[in-house]
Amino acid sequence: MVLVPFAVGAAVAVGLGVYGNVHAPQSAPMLWFTSPLPAKVWLTTGAFALALVQLLSALVIYGKVRGPGRFSAVHRWSGRVAVLLTVPVVVHCLYALGFDPSSPRVLAHSLLGCFFFGAFTAKMLLLTRRGVPGWALPLIGGGVFTGLVGLWLTSALWFFTD
Repeated sequence: MVLVPFAVGAAVAVGLGVYGNVHAPQSAPMLWFTSPLPAKVWLTTGAFALALVQLLSALVIYGKVRGPGRFSAVHRWSGRVAVLLTVPVVVHCLYALGFDPSSPRVLAHSLLGCFFFGAFTAKMLLLTRRGVPGWALPLIGGGVFTGLVGLWLTSALWFFTD
C-alpha cells in the first residue's frame, strides 16, 4: 500500500538530482529581490517557520499535545503555504545552480533538497490512498519536516551566521 508512493517519491528525488547534475546552470532573477540569495533565505525561513507550525499541529492531531480540535485545517494550510514558499527556491536552485558537490555543506543541501521534494511527493500520494498504515503518514511527514529543517540549516542559518 505504501510502496508505490514511496517509490514515486524516490523517483522524484533522484530525478531532481539528475536534472540538477546534468543541467548547465544559468543565471536567473529571483522575484523582487536584488539578489537571489536573500530571496531564497527569506522564503526558506518562512517555510521553516511554517514547518514548526506543521510539527505543532501534527502533535495536536495525533493527540501528543493538547490543543483545539480543529487543528487539521491549520496543518493543511500551513503545509500548503510552506511548500509554495519553497517552489521559487527550488526552481532557482535547480535552474541557476544545479546539483553542487563542491563542499560538504552544499552537497548536504543539494541532497536534502532532492529528499525534501521526494518525501513531499510521497506524502501527498499517501494522503489520497485508503488503507494506509497508521505509521506511514507520521513517518513520511517527519521526513518532510526533517528535510525542510535540514535545508534551512544548510542555507538560511548558514547565511545568517556567516
